Amino acid sequence: MTALRVIIIDDEPLAINVLKNYAEQIKQLQLVNTFSNAIDATSFLQENEVDIIFLDINMPILDGLNFLESLHVSPMIVITTAHEEYALKSFELEVIDYLVKPIPFPRFLKTVNRIISLKQGASNTGSQSTNEKPSIFVKVDKKKLQKIFLDEIVVVESLKDYIRIKTTSAKYIIHKTLGSFTDELPSDKFLRIHRSYTIAIDKVEAIEGNSLEVDGIRYTIGRSYLNDAKSRILNDSIT
Repeated sequence: MTALRVIIIDDEPLAINVLKNYAEQIKQLQLVNTFSNAIDATSFLQENEVDIIFLDINMPILDGLNFLESLHVSPMIVITTAHEEYALKSFELEVIDYLVKPIPFPRFLKTVNRIISLKQGASNTGSQSTNEKPSIFVKVDKKKLQKIFLDEIVVVESLKDYIRIKTTSAKYIIHKTLGSFTDELPSDKFLRIHRSYTIAIDKVEAIEGNSLEVDGIRYTIGRSYLNDAKSRILNDSIT
């Protein structure tokens, strides 16, 4: 997959710098321009194509929502604002996400991972020849973003404020909760079976009582997850 072309529109220089720094850490993003007002951005878009716009709402002359309604192109829009009250109107205009300032990097990364997955899914649907597999980027230290292919994830284990991601070839420990990471995974491929475990459905080797086996290791299924887990796993194996 080629890098996604990105522009940032915000009348606050500090906000632009934060998003610029975030975008530059992700190799799947190519920041092509930044704008302090929507009017200049409109002129740019008349002659240039982009994939993602990070868009502030409160700006002089032409605010973000009016700008959005005036667009004749259809890039993915991510709202970046200090105000929560515009969320409903924004989603009515079919934005991809709504980020409230100050925006932490993990939240930004979650949005980008979602966009990458959507783009890869569209690419895979439109072309049988593509070799790009769906993937996700995780922050494994203060600077490094590690690419992990989704079909290689076996088990994700909670370690309180951290999680351990076990793949077919490696293990990674990242600073994130199991719940938030599970939300980033495709729900048809992954299943939370316990407050401490999320598993890849297609990696389940056996089920017995209130436990299942993945990669030769037995994991307990939590009582509140048991019925749903068995139903999902067994139905998936039939289909």
